[in-house]
Amino acid sequence: MFAPYRHVLAAPGALAFTLSGLLARLAFTMNGVAVLVLVADRRGSYALAGAVCAAGVVAAAAGMPLLGRLVDRYGQARVTVPTVLVRIVPVLALAACAGGPAPAWTLFACWAAAATTPNLGGMARARWAHLHRFDPTARHRANALEQALDELCFMAGPVLAMLLSTAFSPEAALLAANALGTAGALLFAARRATEPPVGPPATGAPTPLRSAALRVLVLTFLATGVLFGSLEVTTVAYTDALGHRPVAGALLALVAAGSCLSGLLYGLRPARRSPAARFLAGVAAMAVLLLLPPAAVHAGTGLPGLAVALLAAGCGTAPTMVSGMTLIQELLPRHQLNEAMAIAVSGILAGISAGAALGGAVAERTAPGTGYLLPAAAALVALLTATAGRHRLVRPARAAAPAPPEGAAGNSRAAVGSAR
Repeated sequence: MFAPYRHVLAAPGALAFTLSGLLARLAFTMNGVAVLVLVADRRGSYALAGAVCAAGVVAAAAGMPLLGRLVDRYGQARVTVPTVLVRIVPVLALAACAGGPAPAWTLFACWAAAATTPNLGGMARARWAHLHRFDPTARHRANALEQALDELCFMAGPVLAMLLSTAFSPEAALLAANALGTAGALLFAARRATEPPVGPPATGAPTPLRSAALRVLVLTFLATGVLFGSLEVTTVAYTDALGHRPVAGALLALVAAGSCLSGLLYGLRPARRSPAARFLAGVAAMAVLLLLPPAAVHAGTGLPGLAVALLAAGCGTAPTMVSGMTLIQELLPRHQLNEAMAIAVSGILAGISAGAALGGAVAERTAPGTGYLLPAAAALVALLTATAGRHRLVRPARAAAPAPPEGAAGNSRAAVGSAR
């Protein structure tokens, strides 16, 4: 059933950069829960914890497009290595400040400084776009695989962070995430054979945001980020209010499990419709499925009912993300691909920041579980945004890519099937 994914991973060097990138992204998915639990436990405030997480996400959203432009200009390895090494210092400082008498502003400063890192997921997708530049079907499946791996990390990361926080200490979860992230990013950067070639100098080049399609995608991803951020904080706060905080990681893992499964199945389906049509269908499904968690809480089904609702709710996110990233790969120039995907991810991160802050505030001021209305509302906003801008998504932002030289597509497929 999953033979097509084995075919995609058979490209020379693909498995190596995929596994190393997976390690780095696992660390990324641990960070949110690790910092949230660390600050809430040491300072006794979910509002402060959500705000600190939000500050880090804002910093990442601001810095990621700049790093993406540098990657397009100088290459992935030359930007990734120094960035991840410098990040170690503020992470250690955050662990020390959270449990000490340091003022609250130091928490914001440390986590904002630690959060500025390259977009590993975007760089992996740029590698796939280069490897399968003449094979849209393989590119679609590679994007689906990347999204499924992202969700796999979101399944394991929060659970691992919660286990480390509970079994050892919140500081242990943060430090473990930093160690995994640093090792994974350095290993990823070391795989130079699959790194896309550096494009022409971007000095004076217009920002990718000149593309109307990218603006629609960024606004839709912004609302999707609000969904993610508010869902995470609400789940942690709700289970804590019920006296079952360690269960929060498992519930968040169920959201990711639903997305992972739907992403894998989505990649196996032939891409008959246009990416724009697939993107709109994914956002619509996401908006409908996000109604289930607040319905489960309102119906008083308890944690078992909420678990089922969250599993189903996660099934709408992967197709949306896969189609959105495919649109970026098709509509933006290749020499701006890292920057364009970084801008899209920055939209998600900015939404996560707002969602985390809103979720923390709602958790402290309303009845437990009320915050699940926030992701449902965010999904509806995402649907309205994508629907309003649907005509922009089918208008190419650049001239159509030249056809591959005769035999190039066949050679590309042959390379994919060759041994590493």
